[in-house]
Amino acid sequence: MAFGAFKHALHSNFVKAYEAVTPHQSESNFKTTGKITNTEFEIAGDYLTRNCQSWTWEGGDHTKEKQFLPRDKQFLVTRGVPSLRRAATLEDYSAADDMLKSDLSKEDEGWVATKATGYAGKSRSTRDDADIPDLSGSGLHHRGAKAKPIEDDIPDMNDLALQDEAADEATAPDTPRLRSTETTSDLVKTRTYDLFITYDKYYSVPKFWLIGFDEDRQPLTTEQILKDVSEEHAKKTITVDPFPHGNFTAASIHPCKHSAVMKKMISMAAGSATSKELIVDHYLVLFLKFIASVIPTIEYDYTMASVV
Repeated sequence: MAFGAFKHALHSNFVKAYEAVTPHQSESNFKTTGKITNTEFEIAGDYLTRNCQSWTWEGGDHTKEKQFLPRDKQFLVTRGVPSLRRAATLEDYSAADDMLKSDLSKEDEGWVATKATGYAGKSRSTRDDADIPDLSGSGLHHRGAKAKPIEDDIPDMNDLALQDEAADEATAPDTPRLRSTETTSDLVKTRTYDLFITYDKYYSVPKFWLIGFDEDRQPLTTEQILKDVSEEHAKKTITVDPFPHGNFTAASIHPCKHSAVMKKMISMAAGSATSKELIVDHYLVLFLKFIASVIPTIEYDYTMASVV
């Protein structure tokens, strides 16, 4: 086993042991830390499923149930989300204005961009929600971001590989969704992804997972998935792990910097002159806008009703 993979496996086992003996966070401090409790994760998930109808709660394998979450709300999932282009082909991808200023890099060694664009420079966000703070005045409106790569404790993807395991119903590919302007005859075969959000007790943040399928509905390899990840984050923030609520392996975005990024986003949203009060219900909407900067090619925003 390569050293990077060994180091990652050792860290994963430590996290499992820590979660088994440590009480879950109960005090709400998401505005000051960027972290959320398991109860707040459920609240934010309920808001997401109400307003973004492609997302649903699922329970997964009951033998792997997390006792700090309801049995039928173990994780969030949306399936069959199209990915029309690879990250390297996005024309508007690497603009310097898309990264946070040096204060975030110095304080948190993090990065964030919140309004991803799809192809041809068009925004993937198609609706507004009066209940969510307006981020237009906060500077959180570009995709792509550059900062110091996150290297500590995260193995190189060359040391890891997706495992071939028996198909699990949670990963079964669905028919790609159609835009409202498309017809069945107009549908072009494309990559699709199943996306999952779990709660990471160790870091007290959501964790994002993805499984991809090619144009012929065959699972994507690790290297193929990396082509849909921004250059700054491929092989550094993407890891491959067993999915905690099923019997399959999936790529995931390492959550070690999530709280720092979310804290900054929440602070900037709260400081916007046009912002309404930010409540924890909105947390996962902001989180998904952050994820769009890491994986800019997956068109999940347009399936969401009534979001930023």
